[in-house]
Amino acid sequence: MKNQNLNTICKTIRTDIIKSIASASSGHPGGSLSAVEILTTLYFEEMNIVPYNPNKQDRDRFVLSKGHAAPVLYATLSNRGFFSREELINLRSLGSKLQGHPNMNYVPGVDMSTGSLGQGISTAVGMALGNKIDNSSNRVYCLLGDGELEEGQVWEAAMCASHYKLDNLLAIVDFNGLQIDGNITDVMNPTPIDEKFKAFGWNVLTVDGHDIDALLDCYEEAKNFKGAPTVIIARTIKGKGVSFMENQAGWHGAAPNKEQVELALKEIEEAL
Repeated sequence: MKNQNLNTICKTIRTDIIKSIASASSGHPGGSLSAVEILTTLYFEEMNIVPYNPNKQDRDRFVLSKGHAAPVLYATLSNRGFFSREELINLRSLGSKLQGHPNMNYVPGVDMSTGSLGQGISTAVGMALGNKIDNSSNRVYCLLGDGELEEGQVWEAAMCASHYKLDNLLAIVDFNGLQIDGNITDVMNPTPIDEKFKAFGWNVLTVDGHDIDALLDCYEEAKNFKGAPTVIIARTIKGKGVSFMENQAGWHGAAPNKEQVELALKEIEEAL
């Protein structure tokens, strides 16, 4: 029953992503759709959060290091009750809170303003270190893109997290294999991702990033691992749930037209 409910939420979030990006005629559908199960399991099962009190001090934090995937974060937050779903239609509109990258000063539930790749994981490390200093039991979660791993700042943050034994930090890599210019291995190959994180002293888990049960098991395993930060390498499909977007780098940052929206919504609705 739990997974049936989470699957239903995933379908709703995918629908909201398509509708909001289409309304804006701008946005990043590919990497938003690939991260739906990750954010759904985090916000609806894993994280200690209170939607009616988003600034509650005693809460877990989430940092969307791949800030261009803001549509999936906004759709997740609205469906979780942080703000009205009706606001999603104002994505990227002049004067809207929901701009192309998340802003913690305007959007309830956003714990860090992100967009410059590499900086999100760095701030997540700082948050986790602060929790350690304060003897807080709260955890910090951070989602990175695989293309983002080409940023040197990511590895400085990884080294710092390992040095301070930040076992209250969970990083998740959305490993869909594509970035705006094509295959990540052609642009600037960051693989093997798992071995690199191991070399930096991290506990490394791998998972199908669209498998809800497997994701929840990984979150539990990460919480039980002590003495080092954990990273989950989540293998995903860019554009997941919309056949003509799946595994297509061209949908990294393009909005669908009216006919494509209708087809996408039909596929999402009919999906098992």
